[in-house]
Amino acid sequence: VKEFGYSCRIPLFKQLLIILLTIITALPSLDMYVCVCHQAGTSQQCGVCLQLVRRDALLSLPCQHSFCKACWEQHCTVLVKDGVGVEISCMAQECSLRMPDDFVLPLLPSEELKDKYRRYLFRDYVESHFQLQLCPGADCPIVIQVQKPRARRVKCSLCKEVFCFKCRQMYHAPTDCATIRKWLTKCADDSETANYISAHTKDCPKCNICIEKNGGCNHMQCSKCKHDFCWMCLGDWKTHGSEYYECSRYKENPDIVNQSQQAQAREALKKYLFYFERWENHNKSMQLEAQTYQRIQEKIQERVMNNLGTWIDWQYLQNAAKLLAKCRYTLQYTYPYAYYMESGPRKKLVIFGNGKNLIFIPCSLNISKRSWRRRSRTCHGKWREQTVMKEESRVLTIEG
Repeated sequence: VKEFGYSCRIPLFKQLLIILLTIITALPSLDMYVCVCHQAGTSQQCGVCLQLVRRDALLSLPCQHSFCKACWEQHCTVLVKDGVGVEISCMAQECSLRMPDDFVLPLLPSEELKDKYRRYLFRDYVESHFQLQLCPGADCPIVIQVQKPRARRVKCSLCKEVFCFKCRQMYHAPTDCATIRKWLTKCADDSETANYISAHTKDCPKCNICIEKNGGCNHMQCSKCKHDFCWMCLGDWKTHGSEYYECSRYKENPDIVNQSQQAQAREALKKYLFYFERWENHNKSMQLEAQTYQRIQEKIQERVMNNLGTWIDWQYLQNAAKLLAKCRYTLQYTYPYAYYMESGPRKKLVIFGNGKNLIFIPCSLNISKRSWRRRSRTCHGKWREQTVMKEESRVLTIEG
C-alpha cells in the first residue's frame, strides 16, 4: 500500500502461518503435562480447590505445579474471556511459566472460546513482531508489514483505515505518539470536556441566537440577522482583514505565575479549551468537507453529462478539495503539539504556521457557489500553483 510517499506491504498469510507453525511445533505436546502416578487409587489435594482427586487426574506443567483439570479449565476460561492469549501462565503463586496453546485448547469448554483463543494468539504473535501491526479497523483481519518500523502513516487496503503504525492511533503528525496519547486521555476526562458543547454551538454576537456550524469555513453568517462574524473569536468578519488567522493564536498571560493557584487553574482551563475548540472545529469541518467533496463529484458528473467540459477539465477542483482535507487534517494535529510545547521561538513559529501557511485559497472551497462561475476567467495554472505550494507547506509542517 502506498500513500503520501509512505509505503508498506501486507504479507502473505502463508508466511505468517509458517512463522506460527514453527513456534507451535517447537512446543512440547500435551502428554508431557499429564502427571500420571502408577500407584492406583492414591489421591492428592488440588492446590486451588483443596479437593482430593486421583493423582492420575492431575495436570501439571514442566514447573511440576499440579492442579485438577476442573481448576485448569476454569483458569483458562476466565483468562480467555478477558482477552488473554500467550500471557496465560501457571496458576501457582509467583510462577510465571506460560501455558502453551496445546495445553490450553483441550481445556476450553466450547468452540467459540477456542476460536477466540486462537485469535488472541494470532494477535499476540503479530504484536510481538517489530515489523508487523494489526489493522485497528473494526473486525479487520489485515496485518500490515513495514521494512522500517516507526511512527508513520499507513492505510489498510481492505477497510481503508488510516493510522499510525507505531501506536495504532489515528495518524497524528506532526505530534508524536506520546503527546497524542496524553492529549486524547485529557480530552476523555469529563472534568475537562464539560464545556464540550462550546466547540459545536455558539451564540451570534449580534442577536444572541444559538448557531451550529454547518460548513468548514470560519466565516459565519447568522441565518436570522445576517451578521458576518468569525466562528473562532466571534469578532466582526469585516475587521479581520488580512489578519484573519490571528484568532488561531493563543495569547498566554506572562504574569500568571505570580497570581493565585485559583487564577492559574482558570488560565490552564482557558488554555485547554482554546486548543480543544480548535481541535474539534477542524474535526467537524473535515466531516462537513467530506460531504462537500461528494457534492463536487456530483456537480462534475452533471456537467460532464451535459457536455460542459470533461473530467480532466474539472480535475483541479477535485485535487483542491482533497488537498484542503489533508491540510485541515494536518492542522488539527498541530494543536495538541502546540498545547504541550513550551513557550519559545519554536512555538511561535508553529502557531504562525497554524494561522497562515496552511490556509488554503479559496476559503473552505465554496466551489458549488463560486468556482463554476469563475471557471472562464480563472487561470487553472494559478490553482495548481497554489495547490503545490500548500502541499509543500503541509509536508514541511509534518517534517519540522
